[in-house]
Order: sequence, then structure tokens, then C-alpha cells
Amino acid sequence: MLRPLTSRARTRLVRPLHATALRASSLFDPKGVERPEDDVDVCIVGGGPAGLSAAIRLKQLERERGKDIRVVVLEKGGETGAHILSGAVIEPRALNELLPNWQSHPDHPLTQPATSDTMRFFTSKYSFPIPHPPQMSNNGNYIVSLSEVTRWLAGIAENEYGVEIYPGFAAAQLLFSKTADSKDPWGNPVRSVRGVITNEVGLTKHYTMKPSFEPGMAFKAKVTLLAEGAHGSLSKLAIQKYQLRNESQPQTYGIGVKEVWRVDPSQYEPGKVVHTLGWPLDSSTYGGGWVYHMDRGLVSLGLVIGLDYPNPYLSPYRELQRMKHHPYYRKLLAGAERLAYGGRVLNEGGLQSIPKLNFPGGALIGCSAGFVNIAKIKGTHNAMKSGMLAADAAYDAVHSPSASEVSEADSEAEPAADMSAYDTALRSSWVWDDLYEVRNLRPSFNTSLGLWGGIAYSGVDSLFLKGRVPWTFKHAPVEDLHNYKNSKSLDAAHTQRASQHKPIDYPAYEPPLSTDLMTSVALTGTNHAEDQPIHLRVVETCEFMRESEAGLIERAESGAVLETEWGTVDRKATRRKHVEVNVKEYAGLLGRACPAGVYEYVEAEPGDKAAAEEGWDGKKLVINSQNCIHCKLCDVKVPTQDITWTVPEGGGGPKYNLT
Repeated sequence: MLRPLTSRARTRLVRPLHATALRASSLFDPKGVERPEDDVDVCIVGGGPAGLSAAIRLKQLERERGKDIRVVVLEKGGETGAHILSGAVIEPRALNELLPNWQSHPDHPLTQPATSDTMRFFTSKYSFPIPHPPQMSNNGNYIVSLSEVTRWLAGIAENEYGVEIYPGFAAAQLLFSKTADSKDPWGNPVRSVRGVITNEVGLTKHYTMKPSFEPGMAFKAKVTLLAEGAHGSLSKLAIQKYQLRNESQPQTYGIGVKEVWRVDPSQYEPGKVVHTLGWPLDSSTYGGGWVYHMDRGLVSLGLVIGLDYPNPYLSPYRELQRMKHHPYYRKLLAGAERLAYGGRVLNEGGLQSIPKLNFPGGALIGCSAGFVNIAKIKGTHNAMKSGMLAADAAYDAVHSPSASEVSEADSEAEPAADMSAYDTALRSSWVWDDLYEVRNLRPSFNTSLGLWGGIAYSGVDSLFLKGRVPWTFKHAPVEDLHNYKNSKSLDAAHTQRASQHKPIDYPAYEPPLSTDLMTSVALTGTNHAEDQPIHLRVVETCEFMRESEAGLIERAESGAVLETEWGTVDRKATRRKHVEVNVKEYAGLLGRACPAGVYEYVEAEPGDKAAAEEGWDGKKLVINSQNCIHCKLCDVKVPTQDITWTVPEGGGGPKYNLT
């Protein structure tokens, strides 16, 4: 049941306390919950560059055209920018369009222009300069902390334009219309999106209600924009429900792991940009490193590894630590202090992997759709522009004649917002041109050309052909596309059995140059409320979506069998099968792949009843969800495709500020 907010709650959006002694410790029933609700014009899920650009542009249109529009941004991080991680070198093209006078802001964070570009090829002991594609030229670009840029944009959105931004509000479910009132982009009758529901607060890991329990809030919106970043949880559900990948290739991803250091002044070269290929990665693994000399004596360094890597023994974190043992990094980091660490998946699929962008009632923007230009190693400019284009379409949809004829009290009768104009506009914009030119570079590495052939092809294409060829390489054969139209991961399918590889012999850590994983995770500031439901579910996405729509919820005490309208689900059997396949065939891949130490396949203690029921061959799965830095790698890379990342209580997760 939905219940309107009081005027005070509308103003502050602070969750009022409703818990009583009678219901404390009782089992949470999602079907019978009474939720506060709020009506907005546009609800934006995600307070990153795309979401904030959309919000600012909407309020600019309000000023230009004279019709009010209420814009709400829901951000799952404890503060705006807390979950933002990138290299980052920013191309300011979209920013120049959004805020032409941004340089006049005294507190803007784009203070370090890029001054030089180099690319180097690494062996284990040496590095050699090599030519870099012209797309990687950074003339006119800025080296930034994207977390700082996001906080700055949020301040402009709130203070100068009146956008309502609510950190700590984690959108957990899509709010659908009661009946099939619309058609998806392919003409099938569907329920439209009418907003989102935020996560419950104050549940134990067994889904009983604490005295502090508060139900999630329903934000009913005329337009819902999903700006969650790469592989967002609600974006996944929308893509699957509305079959948005019917005409596109599957998305592919890389995992970026990075650190920020304060280096010795003798090693600091402000504005210097370096990209690397080769060691420590082998010839079957796509990826590369970077070193960006930021402002204030800081250096950002890191490694991106394509998640289509075949060897299950590979550890992205250990590869980053090994990379720093190279003489180039030893010199750079001598006497330096490490200040930050983080990890996040990024889209690598490019033009071929862009899905249909609109669905009934909303749209995908930014990295929820996937606009990273992998040749430039940049996506912020495209993400921001997509948000601006979506804002144009959303403003028109909110103020369309059909919308104005329906009273607020009868909002369910209002036709679902049609955001197809946004999809059309983006495909006619410079974002499309930006991605079209480099569409063949990343997939060339997965052709019969191999790694060295991919490097050669990319050089010829980027230098001379510039995408002006009649072919477009595919990430997956056309005959296999039916396997990846919804939530299945192409990157996971590239993972080979452990029997085909040998364990990687990583060198010992050499503190402070290289450290163990938990020392690094401490630098992220990640934290989650104790005794809350585990947000990393051992359940396939398609099954989770059905449960979400039906108002069901997986209970962690739930080894018990769950009866649903589509059949019986045995949670313990599901978990047992996960452990068997991932340990037996893939040597417990997630135990190495996760850059935060969330997953462990451990030996069960004698007499451990849960391990006997949910484990295999003496092994059980332990999920240290409190360590999670929200990178989404597990959801993408697990070979069994049965880990679904969902949002924890709002405010949990990393607290990035320099990344």
C-alpha cells in the first residue's frame, strides 16, 4: 500500500520512524507493507555525471520555457560522488554545452590541463615508447578526480537550479503500472515504469524487522531516467523486461582497479598522461594501464582488464600490485604515499552494444546504456551529453498535451511517457559519431587476428581508416545472440576451465609499494550497516526479476524452499550447485577476481550443518558483503551467471573522494 508523504517529509525527505514494539523482530512481508510515496515529474536514479547533467538541463529548460518541472535525483551513496570512480581524463565538450561559463566558477575542479601524451609498451623489466592513436590525444582535456567533479556538479544542480538530490536513497525496485498499459519498443503489451521504490531500512539479514525498521519509499514519476552507471541493477531489469537488446550486441566490460598516490616532487610532472600496453598481462588478456599526473602533486595510476579474460586464476588486484613492481613504477613511487584505492567495471562494448534507450515511462542514460569510447579511454563526455538529450525529451514528455489533461490524483490514467525522441536524438548526435569512428577497435582483439593482430588493425584503423570501412566487427556471432539478449554475460562465457590453465605465481607484496587486499580495501572507506540482508544474491537475474515484480523477496534464512507462482525454488540446492560448479570447474574464480575480497570458498568446519546443505565437497561459499565496493564484477564475470548484485541499504558502500 502506498501512502502520501507529509509536507514536512516532502521538504526534507527524512524517513520518519514508524516501527512499533509489536512488529519489531517480526518477519518482513513485502506484499503487505505500507509505503510512503512522493509524486515527482522526473526521477533520476543515480547522481553521477549523466544523472546530474540531465537534472541541470531539465531545470534550464524550466527557465527557458516557463513551465515548472520537479526533478529528483536518488543517489545510493552516502553523499554525491561517494561511489564515483574513474581514471579520469575529461573531454569537456559536453560540459561546455551544459555550462558554457563553467570556468568562471571559482571552485571548479578542472584545474589540471593535460600537457603531454605518451604510450609505452611494457616487458617485465623495460618499457618502450610506441605510437598512440590520434583519438588518445588529450589536447584541451583535463585530468581530474571524477568524484570531485561529481560533487561540484551536484552543488550547481542544487544551489543554482533547485534540483532535489537525496543521497542515501538506494532505488531497489522499478514501480510498474497496475496493468499492461503500454507497448515495448517491439510492440508487445507491457506494464510501464511509473517510478521506483527505494530499499527497506532496518531489516536483519534474516529479513526480520528491527525497531528502527522503515519501509522503502515509492517515488511515482512521469519519467524515470536510469543513470546507475555500468551494469546497474535496475537497468539490467529494464533491459530484460523490455527486451532492449533485441537489435544490439551484448555489452562487454572491463574491470578498472586504481590507486591515487602523492608522489615525491622530483617525480611529479603536472598534466602528464601515460598509457601502457603489455606486461603484466599476457597475450591472451586484453587490457592496459595508465598514469595520470593530477593537480596538487597527486598521481592516479591503474589497470583495466577486459573481463573476457580466459584464465580463472587471474586476479585483477594482484595484477595491479605486480605492475607496480616494474622499474618504471618503482622510480615513480619511491618515497610516495598511497591515498586511495578503488575498483569498478566499465563498458567496453561501444556502438555495437548500445541497446534501445527508451522504454515505456523512462530511458537509460550514461553508462547504464554504455557510451564509453574505449579508444579514447573516456566516457564522461558522452554520458553527460546523453543525459542532456534525455532531459530534452523528458521535459517535452512531462508537458505534452496528453499529460496536462490528466489530474495529479489520476496519474495512473496518464499515458506512459514516450521517450523515443531521446533514442532518435542520440543516434543523430555527436555521441553516435564519436563511437562510430572507433567501433571496430575493441572487437578486433577478439577476431582471428588475436592480440597482436588487434593492435595492428587498431593502429591502421585509428590512424588512417577512422572507421570509414563497410564492415562492423561483432562481439558475438549472430547465431549466438539469443543467449545474450537479456542478462547473460558474454564475458563470463569466455572464461575457460581451470584444467586448461596453471595457477599464476604472483610475487610477494612489498609494502608500501604493494600491499595485501584488505589493506587496500580499508582505503575505500567502504562500510555497510551490520546485520542487514546480503545484497549479493545467489539467484539468476531472470528469477530475481520475477520475484521483484511479484512482490516477493529472497530471505536469507531461506535455505527453505520458496513456493512461487512459476514453480518451486530450492535456495539451498541453488547455492550448492553454485559452489560445485565454481569450485570444481573454475577453481573458485570469484575468490581471486573480486577486487574487495567479498567472496571466499572455504573449508567447512566439522559439523557445519549449513555447509553440508549448501556446500560441496567440504567447501562452502562465504559472502563478505560488508567489503563490497559496488564494482559489479561478480555479476558480470561469475561463470555460472547466478550472482545478482542488488542495492544494499542506502548510504552503504565506498566513500570515494579522490578517485
